[in-house]
Amino acid sequence: MTQHASLSAERWAGFSLDQKILMIANEMHRASRLLADAEPRSLRLAYERTLRLVDLTVEVERSSALRRELLRWRDLVAALYLAEGPQAVGHAAALRCLLRFTPAASRQIPGLLPPAPGPD
Repeated sequence: MTQHASLSAERWAGFSLDQKILMIANEMHRASRLLADAEPRSLRLAYERTLRLVDLTVEVERSSALRRELLRWRDLVAALYLAEGPQAVGHAAALRCLLRFTPAASRQIPGLLPPAPGPD
């Protein structure tokens, strides 16, 4: 059972969208630190916590467009969860994408992620 298993939809609904996205990003950031870990179980648990928070967000959000985009983003994390080994590049791309969901979250990118590779 994951850490957020007892978190109710009612309590989660009380947070702002910025807070929800930042809390999901916090779980992804925790996972970032586990990418080089010799024990993949910890990384999988971090992805499980991330998926749980995304599921709660989808459950409580009213905007169908936001729910659709969160479900598309969830597919990225599910692929990371199912991957044979750590996927550092895919993980960073998924975290960057998540942080683009709100302006408040976007402001965290410079402190959390290296600059995105640009065209040469």
